[in-house]
Amino acid sequence: MGSQHELPLDTPILYLKAEEAFAGLSARERRYAHHLSRASWWGGFIILCQTSPESPIIFNLLTRLFRSQPLDTLKEVAIGKAGFTEDEFKSLVVYYSGLVFNLGNYLGFGDRKFVPSVSREKLESLVRASKASLEAPEVMESYMSRCLGPMYDLEETKRFLGMPPGGVTMYFTPNCTQEDAELAREYMASQNMEAWNTRLLKYQEDGQTILDIRLASVESGSSPPLTTETAEFQGHRFRVSRGDHSFFLRKLNEELKLAGAHTATQEEANMLEKYADSFREGSVQAHKDGSTAWVRNRSPAVECYTGFIEVYRDPVNQRAEFESFVAVVNREQSRKFDTLVERAEDEFLPLLPWGREFEEDKFMRPDFSSLDVVTFASSGLPIGINIPNYKDVKEEHGFKNVSLTNVMAARSGIKGGPFLTPADHTVREKHGAMVLEIQVGLHELLGHGCGKFLRRKDDGTLNFDPEKVRNPYTGEPASFYEKGENYNSRFTNLASAYEECRAETVALYLGLVDPILDIFGVAEGDRGDMKYVSWLDMMYAGLKGLEMYQPTQGKWGQAHSQARYVILRVALEAGGGLVTLTETKGDDGLPDLLLTLDRTKIESVGRKAMGDFLTKLQVYRSMGDSKAGRAMFERYSEVPSDGPHPFAKWHEIVVRKRRPRMVLAMPNTRLAGDDVELVSYGEGSECVVQSWVDRFNPGEYEEVETALVAFCDSWTK
Repeated sequence: MGSQHELPLDTPILYLKAEEAFAGLSARERRYAHHLSRASWWGGFIILCQTSPESPIIFNLLTRLFRSQPLDTLKEVAIGKAGFTEDEFKSLVVYYSGLVFNLGNYLGFGDRKFVPSVSREKLESLVRASKASLEAPEVMESYMSRCLGPMYDLEETKRFLGMPPGGVTMYFTPNCTQEDAELAREYMASQNMEAWNTRLLKYQEDGQTILDIRLASVESGSSPPLTTETAEFQGHRFRVSRGDHSFFLRKLNEELKLAGAHTATQEEANMLEKYADSFREGSVQAHKDGSTAWVRNRSPAVECYTGFIEVYRDPVNQRAEFESFVAVVNREQSRKFDTLVERAEDEFLPLLPWGREFEEDKFMRPDFSSLDVVTFASSGLPIGINIPNYKDVKEEHGFKNVSLTNVMAARSGIKGGPFLTPADHTVREKHGAMVLEIQVGLHELLGHGCGKFLRRKDDGTLNFDPEKVRNPYTGEPASFYEKGENYNSRFTNLASAYEECRAETVALYLGLVDPILDIFGVAEGDRGDMKYVSWLDMMYAGLKGLEMYQPTQGKWGQAHSQARYVILRVALEAGGGLVTLTETKGDDGLPDLLLTLDRTKIESVGRKAMGDFLTKLQVYRSMGDSKAGRAMFERYSEVPSDGPHPFAKWHEIVVRKRRPRMVLAMPNTRLAGDDVELVSYGEGSECVVQSWVDRFNPGEYEEVETALVAFCDSWTK
């Protein structure tokens, strides 16, 4: 592969199939799904604004370029007038496919910037020779002048997302510091305020520095207690304002209102109403109310969750990226997960290695569905989700787990890879799809769904008995979360990786339980191979995840990759020949690596090591003991340059042998009289382009461009 910051020509670009699932819906359900999909895509533009300062303008430039004339004629212009080769034009189409799939010019998985493989000069020539420039030359010149420099910029501080000055973030203005972020966290905790739908802006006003916590909302006026004109805190002046992403949230709400006419239950109607209230006002509580209604709406035909959901990309893991999905329930596949849910509390949760005092008093049985995705507006598609992320909603009302069946099918179709023996590749290809299904179920349901937070409730009482619950490692009384504190505010930048590691380790630990394998129909003769592949996949993911480490900054760029690397380090530390990782020489004469796993040591050495590690992960998390948890987790996260496993040296090998991540094209929905039809696409980068050309009409795209430019103008002021 070429540069780590370019998308290779052989990037797998697949189409996410949902035709069969969509056809199974009633006309009313299809209409409901259509408006929710439209709402999701309108909200998805927010992600461009949350990724980088240049992402919105790059989107405007290239989308107008591609929608102004057919792709085949644009290709003729590129080759005939701008000096492109066939591969260079394809590389531009692949770049655009990556841009719209990640909704920004940084990878959703890894936070690494990617740039076009074609030169800036040739791209400028193509734009100027295109029909888009003939129709609107000043617009296209303006877009180029604003985005082409940043688009190609690979200065050290621009290569990855992160806190200024070492990285790029849109959750803080560039003049914000780590100290400002910590101060804002403390101020919000003092106000019992959560940061999910906010950014932090720092500016001068009347000779004073203002730290402005900006809420995402349609409305922009003052509205106490949601907003605060000015407040003094620890010698600093704070403001809470609103109106971020107003245009896109307004368009989203218009579609939610249309969807509301086609709901199937009162809970669905309540859910959409509260979502709309949240987006209009900027209220996190309204979104929690909508999330509660969503949890109560059991087993709907069409699932949709929308809002500011995941905090992975905020450098301090508090502010959330917008995300919205629409999917159709796969009822046959969901039955397996229903059985897992029914038996979890009595049979499987008690098998976890921590004491009862660190487990929830009552397991809130979630709705666990297997879904075929129709629309997913985010910076990248997961294969499973445990939501909502509000811990108070989970404790009081429960949660849902979703397994994204068609995403999983696309991912499991990609075969092979480096660092394993041919025999291991063979057994992985035979059992990999089933292993992935089981691991996702265990990760989302029992991983994210288990474990108690010791905390002070709103009424001032504790949710545990302080006389009985003690720190098992010190014997001292257990610490806990005070009101206004939560897991993210305590564990800050480590929160996501730590929690993903806990969920992954739960899945690894419980994947050895035969009754769980029985639920998924694993034949007795295949159990040994299934357990082996489950552990092999995790160790393999830990090694490949080393790609996401950023050596120059000494930090990890992806929570899941860091989590799996930590698990690999724990397994290596366990010794006993469980995992062996050695440097070899490849067929090309260059250094290579070989990872092997001794299946006879999994139940003994492996299970004990993961049980001990998992207990520490949970106990520190339960007590909010970020000091002990951080010390342990950061030790395993280290990338040593020497010793028996010099991962810093091996980083180059892993990066050199990396394989491109897939890009998915998604369908569109279109009104057809009183019904809705699904517009399907093939596979390949051209289909991604066409799907986006079709997604909005020309007038709507004009509105989108205007709104994105307005956001960028406000950002630079």
